[in-house]
Amino acid sequence: MLCLSTIREDIRAIFERDPAAKNVVEVCLTYPGFHAILWHRVVHILWTWKVPLLPRFISHLARFITGIEIHPGAVIGRGFFIDHGMGVVIGETAIVGDHVTLYQGVTLGGTGHETRRRHPTIGSHVIIGAGAKILGAITIGDHVRIGANSVVLQSVPDHTTVVGIPAQAIRRQREEDDLDHTQLPDLVAERMAHLEEQMRALKSELIQKLNKK
Repeated sequence: MLCLSTIREDIRAIFERDPAAKNVVEVCLTYPGFHAILWHRVVHILWTWKVPLLPRFISHLARFITGIEIHPGAVIGRGFFIDHGMGVVIGETAIVGDHVTLYQGVTLGGTGHETRRRHPTIGSHVIIGAGAKILGAITIGDHVRIGANSVVLQSVPDHTTVVGIPAQAIRRQREEDDLDHTQLPDLVAERMAHLEEQMRALKSELIQKLNKK
C-alpha cells in the first residue's frame, strides 16, 4: 500500500530544503519533483507486484509530464527531494536512501549491459549537485556531498565532499554541512596553476644553465 506518512515526509522535505516553497497546495500543484516521486511510489508498488507493462507505461507518462525519468524498479527512501528536476534520470537497480536531495540533470546510471545490479546505491542525507553523473554499481555513503557536473565512478565513503571529472574527494565534513558550491575548489584550475608553476621553475632552471655556458 502507498504510505501516506511517506508522502507527507516528501512534502515536508520540500519545505525544509526549498525556501521558495510557500504552501502545500503550491507544492502539490506546481512541483515536478514531487509529482515524479509520487508517481514513482505508485508504479514501484505495481513493479514489485510484477504487473506487466503498466508500471513502465505510467513512468513513461510521468517522464513526459515532469521531465524526470525514474525507472519503476528503483528503490527510493523517505524524504526524497528533486529540486527543479528537468533531466534527472534514475536507473532500474538504483537504491536511494532517506532524506536525499537531487538537483536538475542528475543521472544515477549504469555503465554496461549487466542484467544484475548496475546502478548506484545512494546513502541517506546525500546532496547531489546539478548535472552530476553517478555511474555504475558503486556505493555513495551517508552525508556525502557531490558537486555540480561531477562524474562519480568510484564508491565514496561517509561524510565526504567530492567534485570534478572524475570526481575526487576534497574534504570531510560534519553531518550538518550543506553543499555550498561557492566554496568548492576548481580542481582543473588548481592543476593548471600547478603545471604553470612547474613550467616557470623549469624555465628559470634552463635560463640559469644557459647563462653558465
